[in-house]
Amino acid sequence: MGSMRGFSRLRQPCYNKAMKAYRFSVVIEEDADGFYAYCPELEGCYTQGKTYDEALRNIRDSVRLHVEDRLSNGDPIPSPTTVTLTSLEVAV
Repeated sequence: MGSMRGFSRLRQPCYNKAMKAYRFSVVIEEDADGFYAYCPELEGCYTQGKTYDEALRNIRDSVRLHVEDRLSNGDPIPSPTTVTLTSLEVAV
């Protein structure tokens, strides 16, 4: 049986003073299967969860992994954008 030492390090974020914090917009929508979450600034960064809290935890992990991947490849990290939520009425 192989060692799981490296696996647990990959799954657990390790924070130290040299780490930089990033802020991103997150949209969480309820759907038929629970909740769908995505980050508009990070194309392809989305997830889901059975509950709102699960979707929020999952998108946090997805964003972290997405940013780590960009940093390891030397890709730029997008700046936050403004996300506007509104409602409108349509007569049909």
